[in-house]
Amino acid sequence: MAIVPSRRLYINGEWTEPIRKNRIPIINPATEQIIGHIPAGTSEDVELAVEAARKALSRNKGGDWSRASGAFRAKYLRAIASKITERKSELAKLEALDCGKPLDEAAWDMDDVAGCFEYYADLAEALDVKQKAPISLPMQQFKCHILKEPIGVVGLITPWNYPLLMATWKVAPALAAGCTAILKPSELASMTCLELAAVCQEVGLPPGVLNIVTGLGPEAGAPLASHPHVDKIAFTGSTATGSMIMSTVAQLVKPCSLELGGKSPIVIFEDVDLDKTAEWTLFGCFWTNGQICSATSRLIIHESIASKFLEKLANWAKSIKIADPMEEGCRLGPVVSEGQYNKVLKFISTAKSEGATVLCGGGRPQHLKKGFFIEPTIITDVDTSMQIWRDEVFGPVLCVKTFTDEDEAIELANDTRYGLAGAVFSKDLDRCERVSKALQAGIVWVNCSQPTFTQAPWGGTKRSGFGRELGEWGLDNYLSVKQVTEYTSDDQWGWYPSPSKL
Repeated sequence: MAIVPSRRLYINGEWTEPIRKNRIPIINPATEQIIGHIPAGTSEDVELAVEAARKALSRNKGGDWSRASGAFRAKYLRAIASKITERKSELAKLEALDCGKPLDEAAWDMDDVAGCFEYYADLAEALDVKQKAPISLPMQQFKCHILKEPIGVVGLITPWNYPLLMATWKVAPALAAGCTAILKPSELASMTCLELAAVCQEVGLPPGVLNIVTGLGPEAGAPLASHPHVDKIAFTGSTATGSMIMSTVAQLVKPCSLELGGKSPIVIFEDVDLDKTAEWTLFGCFWTNGQICSATSRLIIHESIASKFLEKLANWAKSIKIADPMEEGCRLGPVVSEGQYNKVLKFISTAKSEGATVLCGGGRPQHLKKGFFIEPTIITDVDTSMQIWRDEVFGPVLCVKTFTDEDEAIELANDTRYGLAGAVFSKDLDRCERVSKALQAGIVWVNCSQPTFTQAPWGGTKRSGFGRELGEWGLDNYLSVKQVTEYTSDDQWGWYPSPSKL
C-alpha cells in the first residue's frame, strides 16, 4: 500500500497552506475509508496563484519563461518525464487508491504521462525553428511572417477519471508553448496532481510557472474561470459544467477549450470476428471502470448476429475480475465516489422502469460488501427515447440496439447531442471508411475502441465541446498567432499626393 503524502497547495514554487486552512477528505472508493486529506483552496488562494503565474510569465530565474527558447523549456519537460518514470510505481498506487482504477491501468497511465511530457519537449524545441514562419505575398514590396507566441496565463481544470494524465494533456503543451499555468484538479482525485508539484519542485521548475490549487469547483474552479488576469481556460469534464465555464469566459471575451461528455456509438456489422469484437466492445465501455468520456456505451449491432453476440458478450462480462484495484488481475474497480455510485444505479433502475431489460449485472457484486463497486452491466430492449440511451452514465453500463442496414446504423449512431467518439467494426474496409466519414464525431475507431496516442488530435463536436488536445493541435491551444508585415521598398507608398506637388 502506498503511503498517502500530506500536501499543501503549490504556489510560486512553494508549498502553501490554504488561506482558510480547510481540507477535504480523501476517500478510497474500494473501502469507503478516509485515507488522508487534500488542501481546500478558495478564491484567495487562486488570487495568489494567478499573481505568481503572471510574474513568472515575464520574470524568472533562468530568464523570461514566455520568451525563453523552446530548448530551455524542453529541458524542464524532459526532467519531469524522467522523474515520473522514476516514481511510476508509487504514483500508480496513489492513483488506484484515489480514483479506483485497476493498478495495472494506472501504471499504464504513468507511462503515458511521461511520454506526453517527452513529446511536448520535442515540440517546444521545434518551436525555435518554426517561430518565424514566412508568408508568400502577391506584392513584392512587402515581407510578412507569422509569430507563434504563448497565449499567457492559463487556467487548467481537469477531471477525476484520469487525474494525472488529463492534467498532463494540458500542463505539458501549455508549458511547452511558454505559458504559465494554474492547475485545478478534481477534488475527487487530486493526489497525483499534487505529486506533480513535488516533481516540478525537485527538477527546479522556475517558481510560478506551474501552480496547483486543489479544492471544490465552486470555491476554486469558478474563481479561476472568472479571473480577469487568466488569459485562457482549458476544461475537461461534464457538459453542464463546461456550459457554465463557457458562459463565464464569454463575459470576459476570453478563449476556452472544452472537452466534455459523450455517449459514443459502437457500430458492429454482421461480418465481424465475434471474439475479437466482443473483447473490444467490453474494453470500449468498461475500461477505467466505465468512467470515460469517450466510452462506446451505445452498442448498435446488426440484427442477424445480435443474439449470438450478446450471449457471448454477457458471459464474458460476467467473468471480468471485479476487485480492489490493488489486487492482482483486477480489471474492474469501483466508481470514484458514493455520489457517482448512486447516480449510476439510478440510471439502471430508471432504465428498468422504462421497460429496458438488464441482460447482466445491474448492481453490487455479491462478493464485495464495501466500496463503490458496480457489476459490468448490459441493457437491452432499449428505446432511443430512454434516458439510458441519451444521457452519459459515466459508469460500467452498455446499452444495446439492433439495426437492419448501414443507413439505419448511421442514423442511430448520430442521433445524439454528443459527438466525441465512435467506433465501427466490419471486415469490409470500404464500409468502415464510409461509416467513419458519416459519423458525427471528433474521433473514430475502426475495428477497435479507445486507443489514444499523444501524437493524434483529441476532441469532439456538438455538446462534446470544441478545440483539440494532443498532437500539434494541443500545442496550438496555448499559442497566439501574430502577423508581422514589413514594407521593404525604398519608394514612397504614393497613395496621397505630396502637398508640394499640388
